[in-house]
Amino acid sequence: MTIDPVPDFRSRRLEAGDRDLARALFSLMAGVFEEECAALSDGYLDRLLARKEFWAIAAFEGERIVGGITAHTLPMTRAETSELFIYDIAVHREHQRKGVGRHLVTELREGAAATGIRVLFVPADNDDRHALDFYRALGGAAAAVTFFTFSERHEGGRG
Repeated sequence: MTIDPVPDFRSRRLEAGDRDLARALFSLMAGVFEEECAALSDGYLDRLLARKEFWAIAAFEGERIVGGITAHTLPMTRAETSELFIYDIAVHREHQRKGVGRHLVTELREGAAATGIRVLFVPADNDDRHALDFYRALGGAAAAVTFFTFSERHEGGRG
């Protein structure tokens, strides 16, 4: 189901065959976060978009992508269920605070619920007041968690 926050916006979940849209969305997200965006091959994008466990929803104004959200379905081990990990949400600066982000989260929540997923979670940097306020305004409850990142094995010490 697609919900339009304002008449000029629409959104949809990207799927196999939408590689050009995905490439544009991922580039927009990297730009909003001021991060570099590696060139992704057609094969990589096709495999990613074909995975039902991967969610990429793009928001459009006309034919232009103005925002998006990505998430990954994580199967649980304590029950035969899954939860959804929101990895990225970004809205082009000129479209922020116009309901696009709220719309994307709502669309993701409704799509997840239609597949039986009831729990979504998203990390937010503690110093990112905008993100914290945004998630609270959507009814999210903060959890005291610390994420650890492992990018390469440290050879010089324990672990």
